[in-house]
This record gives sequence, structure tokens and C-alpha cells, in this order.
Amino acid sequence: MNTLPFVTVDVFTTERFAGNQLAVIPDARGLSDGEMQAIAAEFGYSEVTFVLPPDDPANTARVRIFTPTAEVPFAGHPNVGTAFVLGRQKEIFGRTPGNKLRFEEKAGLVDVTLLSENGIPTGARIVAPRPLAVGPVIDAATIAASASLQPGDLSERSHRPVRVSVGLAFAVAELNDVETLSKARPNVSAFHEANARYPLAEDSFSLFLYARAPAHPWQIQARMFAPLDNVIEDPATGSASAALGAHLVSLLPQADAEIEMTIEQGVEMRRRSLITVAVSKKDGAVREVSVSGHCVTAMRGSIEV
Repeated sequence: MNTLPFVTVDVFTTERFAGNQLAVIPDARGLSDGEMQAIAAEFGYSEVTFVLPPDDPANTARVRIFTPTAEVPFAGHPNVGTAFVLGRQKEIFGRTPGNKLRFEEKAGLVDVTLLSENGIPTGARIVAPRPLAVGPVIDAATIAASASLQPGDLSERSHRPVRVSVGLAFAVAELNDVETLSKARPNVSAFHEANARYPLAEDSFSLFLYARAPAHPWQIQARMFAPLDNVIEDPATGSASAALGAHLVSLLPQADAEIEMTIEQGVEMRRRSLITVAVSKKDGAVREVSVSGHCVTAMRGSIEV
């Protein structure tokens, strides 16, 4: 029986046992798809990453991301956490890691810049691999039922509820205030109905709810529910944060903008996370979306396979 090293990290936080948990398998060579899925289910985290040599030697690594139930093409906190782990290694498949990494993923290439203090990686900034995709609009009743709320709890100040993606799709909806956000609870039956009404080939229905600070519109508090993927609530969702940030900036009347926003998540779970999203808009179109945050190592161990 062989053993396989793993590292767990808490992402989008500077405090151990806060933020979003991630397990990283730094060298997943030899594992089958079924074994990767079984390991992800065993951890029970929202995602586990499996690192493999790149298909193109110009890139750093090939990264596969699994939830407890399925492989996904892209996700935010797994990329940030994986970059943090690999950046602290002496080498990545025989090469010394630099400040810039590039991951091959099902959604495309993900460019990464390590965040460091005194030469030691403390986190990472990643660039979303796909341009902003918007649609379809989702009816307020479906959103409200999925979150055990009333349609009147939703706000259309910024936009109507809609599905958005920069690599992984989420239904996003603004709520009236943070107090309403704190009352949201996932209704699994309603999620099944929403999944049937708004099917998605690569994933099931996931809901990202948020409220903006009245005096500081670029300070946002959010929650994400994906019970059909065995994620009742996620403490930090970088891919959803990136998609929301891109969508909000795309709606600004000015043709050019450079916006940085902070998205706080996981408060209700007592795993507070802070996600920084930066969006560049030029000539009326969103050109680049990045997500960044800090990480801390939680555990190290081995898996018997």
C-alpha cells in the first residue's frame, strides 16, 4: 500500500481554522479519476485539488478540482490555496517555483501571482480564465424559495437575479440588507426545482447571495449555497466573487473603470473570509478579473492508497 502526502490550508484568511478549508494533493500522479473523487468525498471539504505535471512544459502544473460529488472546471479558493502550497515547496515537478505560476485547468489557463512577505508566500492572486458570461435572468420567486426568503427580500437596485460566470456559473442575487442575508437558509427541495427550471450542463444550481454596505458599495457581504453539490454553505467562494464583481463593474455607466472590492463571507459559519476582487473595464467591456487573498497552513499528513 502506497501513501500520498497532502496539505490542508485555510484560504482567504490570516487565522488558522477560519476562512475556507482546502486539501491539496501536491503530486497526484498515478491516481485514477475514481480515486480522486473518492478522496475528495472522504475529506468532505467544498473542494480538493490534485496537482499533476503540465501538458505544456511552459506552464507550472495541471490542476484538477473536485467537490465531494463531481469535478469542476474552475474555482477560486482552490487556485489561491494550491498556489500557496506549491509556492512554499522547494520545487514543482523538478522546477523551482517563481513568483508567477500558471495552471492548466478544464476552464482554461489560470495565471497566478504569489503574495509574499520577506520572500515567503502568504497567499496568491489569480486571474479568472474566462470572460464574463451573463444569463439567463432568474425569477425572484425561485431565488427566494431556494433561500427560504420572500421575493420582497430581494433587491433590484443593481440588477435582476441572474446567472453569471467567469469560469464557473452561479445564480447571483442582491438582498435588501445584511440582516436579511443572515436569515437565508437553503431549501433543498427548492434547489432541485431551480435546477430543473434552469439546467446547467457542467454543474448544478448554486446560489450566491449578497448585500452591499449602504455607505460603501464596494464592501460586500455574501453567502453561497450549493446543497446539490453537497455544499450546504461555503465559507468563501472566489469564483462566485469574481463573477459578481465582473458583473457589477460591467453595469457601471462609465466605459473605463478600475475597481477593487472586498467581499466578506463565512460570517454566519464562524469561518470569516476576506476576498479581494479587482476588475478592469476598458471601452465598455470587462477585460480582466482577479481574486486574491491570504492563506495559512492547517494540517499535513498522508493518504493510504
